[in-house]
Amino acid sequence: MAKLKREIGLFEVTFFGIGVIVGAGIFALIGPAAGIAGNSLWISFIVAAIVSTFTGLSYAELSAMYPKAAAEYVYVLKAWHSRSLAFIIGWLIIITGVVSVAAVSLGFAGYFNSMIANFAFPSMDAAAAKIFSDNYIVFSAAGLVAAMSFVSFLGIKESSRVNILLTGIEIAGLVLIIILGFVFGNFNKNFFAGPGPAGNFDFNAVLLAAALIFFAYIGFEDIANISEETKNPKKVLPRALMIAIAGTTLLYVLISVATISLVDANELAGSSAPLAYAASRTPLGANVDLFISFTALFATSGTVLIILVVVARMIYGMSKEGSLPKKLSHVHHKTHTPWIAVIVVMVISLVFVTLRELELVAKITSLTALMTFAVVNGSLIWLRYKHPNANRPFKTPLNIGKLPLTALLGLLSCSILIFRFDPQLLTFGVGVIILGLAIYKSKDDIL
Repeated sequence: MAKLKREIGLFEVTFFGIGVIVGAGIFALIGPAAGIAGNSLWISFIVAAIVSTFTGLSYAELSAMYPKAAAEYVYVLKAWHSRSLAFIIGWLIIITGVVSVAAVSLGFAGYFNSMIANFAFPSMDAAAAKIFSDNYIVFSAAGLVAAMSFVSFLGIKESSRVNILLTGIEIAGLVLIIILGFVFGNFNKNFFAGPGPAGNFDFNAVLLAAALIFFAYIGFEDIANISEETKNPKKVLPRALMIAIAGTTLLYVLISVATISLVDANELAGSSAPLAYAASRTPLGANVDLFISFTALFATSGTVLIILVVVARMIYGMSKEGSLPKKLSHVHHKTHTPWIAVIVVMVISLVFVTLRELELVAKITSLTALMTFAVVNGSLIWLRYKHPNANRPFKTPLNIGKLPLTALLGLLSCSILIFRFDPQLLTFGVGVIILGLAIYKSKDDIL
């Protein structure tokens, strides 16, 4: 029986992490986050980065100990010996993955169809443009899902090459915004000002924005799920995790400062394409706006590709462990990819393409990811006491005896951000967990 093949190294794995972290989130969510935090937006990015780093260190230690696909499922199973809890964690990742693919694909379709209307039909009036967009947006989104699923099927090396290209173009666009901000921006502003007319610093608002912004950091954990296709994973995975988080944090903070220097936070919050809007306010105007829109197409495409790859590996790994039908772990003999899992992820994502609210989906994804991260941090703490002498090629810093302080801080910070969401969303999260439990209890009938 064919198996996954180890074909990628530190460079490719790091770009996988950067590619999915620096995805659609920064292009869409910097506006709503600015409306919450005001000019203090950059502090929210730092808070979200700190939470990500605590959890990233836990992933670094665990991925070096257990370099397996379906990473979170394996970590929880090793720590708690509870297949039901491990299944729920895998279930949360699969659900958030396919919903995110649908939402990001619709974001791509919005940019793509708008540009087609402007270029192909420059004289089209607003009403006609809306009809055009409504009729073709789902087709464009579905086309992207199908195309990126095909790339995912071709192989991990091919997927990583496409990702490197898309991520490189995306980073170039973001660096351009940073340069424009520092050249043309107004740095006489109070960068600690909060929202509202008074503009007083509001730490609660900073935390609320950080809970939303956390969506823009989600993705570093996906590195662990390609461990079975990584050369020397025990060394490469921890390094790639830390480089990806550090690099994207620097990029995000600079972008937030640059955009706030170009436009007021309230203006940024009112734009559906906040980075393109900020760029359009420079002397270069519409030309830069168009380039940023093109960059958004590459960003959303890259994000969709990586999520498709990772969710398929989660399904593949859970299938190997016996928690999903065995057919889902079949690997294609030529491409060495879990081809049936790839098809299943594509089909489910196409079903969810009918979703249109990116901010809502971002909140759902952030909530379920924070739940997962809290359990992963707890798993590392428990494993330190349960198996203190286990081989740990990488060990998190800052320990008191067996207790890893970074994992404890990760657990606490994730818990704090979870309860920053509104009660309705928390109720939805509980409902997703209950549904997962129901599926797990009836899985024997399904299998």
